[in-house]
Amino acid sequence: MMTEYVSTTPGLYPLPDWAKDDLSDLKGHQKHDLISGDEDVAITATYEEAREDVIDVQQDTGLDRIVEGQLRWDDMLAHPLAVADAVETHGIVRYYDNNNFYREPVVTDDLEPTGDIASELEAAAELAQGDDLQAVLPGPYSLYDLATDEHYGDDGDFLAAIAAFLEGEVDAFPAHETLFLLEPSLVETPPADGEDARASEAIDRVASATDADVIVQPYWGALEEKVYAHLLDADIDAVGFDFVANQDDNLYNIQEYGTTDNVALGLADGQNTLVEDPEAIRDRTEWVDGQLGVTEFETVYLTTNTGTFYLPYGKYVAKLEALAEAADLAEVTAA
Repeated sequence: MMTEYVSTTPGLYPLPDWAKDDLSDLKGHQKHDLISGDEDVAITATYEEAREDVIDVQQDTGLDRIVEGQLRWDDMLAHPLAVADAVETHGIVRYYDNNNFYREPVVTDDLEPTGDIASELEAAAELAQGDDLQAVLPGPYSLYDLATDEHYGDDGDFLAAIAAFLEGEVDAFPAHETLFLLEPSLVETPPADGEDARASEAIDRVASATDADVIVQPYWGALEEKVYAHLLDADIDAVGFDFVANQDDNLYNIQEYGTTDNVALGLADGQNTLVEDPEAIRDRTEWVDGQLGVTEFETVYLTTNTGTFYLPYGKYVAKLEALAEAADLAEVTAA
């Protein structure tokens, strides 16, 4: 069996510099106030043009999976809830221990899918012109962890409601090759005993809504052993590993508990301006494989460990170029 090497990213791209300037001129306040689901025509046009730019960049670099870019997601992972009718957005909150901020989504009524992400993907699919499309969503546990419940009244019911909400969003997606579920909360605020099984069930529910390959991408470290073992119970195609933040514990989890037939390796730093050489990424891929000593993976996704939202635009482009070239080098080496 020949391993396929696929270059991709978890999405969450930076805006092109011209778009930042235009949006600042269009609205004389912080950009997070613009993301309300009813932007005026000029703002909508700016985001549409920026989407064209980031998709052009992915195609020009030869990236194997094309993402929409999530340029409107100023609340980052919280965005799908922030635009829902049953959610009020409250004050600014820090993401984990990072200098990243979002408006707190407070759920006040029954959650219903919005179709917001599906409409973005439909626009991306038209621009991708037949290239393999990759959808990106926050995982249900991370969205549950970041949100506040003022309606369901029970943690288990709230997590299940968020999973059902995301399932409905995925149901509306156009055809896509892969789906990345971003789950940093599994690392940063890991679920307790009992809750870890419910988190896996929630992920399984969202993953079951698509025929695409589903990759669960935790980051900013490694999963606790029980959390990792429960994650493997979900019907997913690949687990992502942040080898930038933690090599040893991620390797231990794979060696001790095994993993899926496919794997996503976060080998390029999505938040550091230092651009990795393609050869270095290829060498790290070989190093991981050598450390594991396992049967060949069917597919290895080479990716940044996190989104690239906070990188300067030129550095983001360079990271994509490095990943695309690294995947090509890995294919040649494997052959």
